[in-house]
Amino acid sequence: QVQLVDSGGGLVQAGGSLRLSCAASGTIFRINDMGWYRQVPGKQRERVAAITSGGGTNYADSVKGRFTISRDNAKNTVYLQMNSLKPEDTAVYYCNADIRMYIGSPRRDYWGQGTQVTVSS
Repeated sequence: QVQLVDSGGGLVQAGGSLRLSCAASGTIFRINDMGWYRQVPGKQRERVAAITSGGGTNYADSVKGRFTISRDNAKNTVYLQMNSLKPEDTAVYYCNADIRMYIGSPRRDYWGQGTQVTVSS
């Protein structure tokens, strides 16, 4: 009943920029934290950035000063603006949302399908 669709990945040269988007749809009472994670084959998925419902943000040290996470609550959408991209940023990026479907229901994590970001040197 809840779906996250992320998009915006692509191939870019080092130093370039990309903007990822992720929209949540379905039965949603409230979205709490939202975030972006990335994963490279053979490695654990790591959190890149997170944003609370009130707009507070946290970033991985590796992306501070280069990436910016934001959200539009009216659109149930989270964004990740990625600037000054480096080859080591290459990964599949997944959006995440902590969602309560109904009042009294538990909060659950939902994930997007992933979007590939490739940064060439």
